[in-house]
Amino acid sequence: MDTAVIEAVTIHPIHKHAFTVSEHPEGQLHHIGDALGCDCVIEKFEDGWMRKHKNDGKNNEDWYGWDAEVLAPFDSIVEAIYINPNTNNPGCYIQSRASSIRFLRNDGVRVVYAHIKDTNVSEGDFIKAGDVVARVGNNGYSRHPHIHIGAWKGNTPLQIRFDLREMGNHLKQLTDEGYYL
Repeated sequence: MDTAVIEAVTIHPIHKHAFTVSEHPEGQLHHIGDALGCDCVIEKFEDGWMRKHKNDGKNNEDWYGWDAEVLAPFDSIVEAIYINPNTNNPGCYIQSRASSIRFLRNDGVRVVYAHIKDTNVSEGDFIKAGDVVARVGNNGYSRHPHIHIGAWKGNTPLQIRFDLREMGNHLKQLTDEGYYL
């Protein structure tokens, strides 16, 4: 049994809203930005259940995450941006690279966000943790609106953990403003 410790990075919550995280287990995906990555989907409490979309979810606009703000992972430089001009319909995808932003922290940790749209940063910009950098999209290898996150340092993929205190601050603020989870 391999007892090697997998390194992790703690980042700012990607959204101000409640979201679920599906993690990619080691070995499932092999590209450095995918290995140990995760997919984040905004949910809303409705009718006693946490739901990802209203109606049948066949339109991007049905998804609670569609067009939601995407927040920067940490203080960093915007190292690269790639824009895919296509938008997928839920349930289908276009075999192509996803729109993405890659961030570089001063200690060499890199984080990529994929399936974004409407970026409001440029390559070379210095950003602070929690700054709005884009919106949730649905492009590339994606079947519904969400954000994929990958993290690595050198050639080592990192597990992603969210700053739970900061996440609690966002959710408390939403509750105070009348938004109920």
